[in-house]
Amino acid sequence: MFSRRTNWKLAPNRFSIALEKHRAAGREVLDLTASNPTEIGLHCDGQAILQALANPQALRYRPEPKGMISAREAVAAYYRGRGEEVDAGRIVLTTSTSEAYSFVFRLLCDTQDEVLAPAPSYPLFDFLADLQDVRLRPYPLLYDHGWQVDLHALRSVLGPRTRAIMAVHPNNPTGSYLKAPEAEQLSNICAQRGLALVVDEVFLDFAHDGAQRPSFATNADALTFTLSGLSKIAGLPQMKLAWIVVSGPEELAAKALGRLEVIADTYLSMNAPVQLAAPSCFAQGPEFQRQAMARIRSNLGELDRQAAARPSCTRLHAEGGWYAVLRVPVTRPDEQLAIELLEQTGVLVHPGHFYDFPAEGYIVLSLITPEEEFREGVARGMRFQI
Repeated sequence: MFSRRTNWKLAPNRFSIALEKHRAAGREVLDLTASNPTEIGLHCDGQAILQALANPQALRYRPEPKGMISAREAVAAYYRGRGEEVDAGRIVLTTSTSEAYSFVFRLLCDTQDEVLAPAPSYPLFDFLADLQDVRLRPYPLLYDHGWQVDLHALRSVLGPRTRAIMAVHPNNPTGSYLKAPEAEQLSNICAQRGLALVVDEVFLDFAHDGAQRPSFATNADALTFTLSGLSKIAGLPQMKLAWIVVSGPEELAAKALGRLEVIADTYLSMNAPVQLAAPSCFAQGPEFQRQAMARIRSNLGELDRQAAARPSCTRLHAEGGWYAVLRVPVTRPDEQLAIELLEQTGVLVHPGHFYDFPAEGYIVLSLITPEEEFREGVARGMRFQI
């Protein structure tokens, strides 16, 4: 009765079962995986957003496949504020970066075509690819005093059905930005082989050192689709406004935009109130990022302070984003470690295999967890000798 593309293993895993039992028993949970910016004490100007959502123009239906020009201009203004010129005509609005991925996959791939994706990386990509009948082939990120793309391994997995290379800038959860030589190499590979470059930049503005990293939105060397959204930029995942910026060789980018517009027109998924409120939502970005970065830096400092007393536990270097990766002694599988940590201390962390780490011995923490909860949770974890 059901399609093969949805033939996932839906039975809960041991970790989720343990968490459900723990919560059902009413036991304390110090959640070091918290990543919902609306539930962790970071504040926005709610009144300004609500007023913008009450715009009377939202009562009229004026379908625009790529999104309202006013909303696309707000996206262009975001890039202009970063010193990068992006034409609003090259922007296609979507309700989420997940939808943006589905549009791009549909544009580029026939059934069982392949897209290369980094590993470690976010587990949602597998489901997005399955739903579009696309095969993901991983290429590794290597760690040696910092993360880097294994370009030799990437080239080795290129095949006749490869249609695109995905990159996450900065990566989730490693926090690694693509360096200029890596970006150049990826663009060259795509240009030479007739592939597209798909770059997820949702965490672009969260550089730990405060130094702005360049966006791929102006990349002209290869057909490039740059994805981002308000979810992270302004801490507003509930507003459901994301986008695709199309860049690259002029003729190729124009063809891609024409086809993307038809895909977007088929769904017309963007709603009027959020599009009209886009300028007010973007206005929340600087203050949200200020609050988030203060917490990220505070939690990183606390994590490093406590880890210094545990030489067997190493915090891997990260350049940006909301997550920290701990390398821990391999005394049991990461999932078992996470379960025991929860059951014996009440601390919730993510095991590394959730993010396709290549081996055991990795734990992932959210750096936007409230400071007191983060401090206590890390202290309990260190006492537990993670």
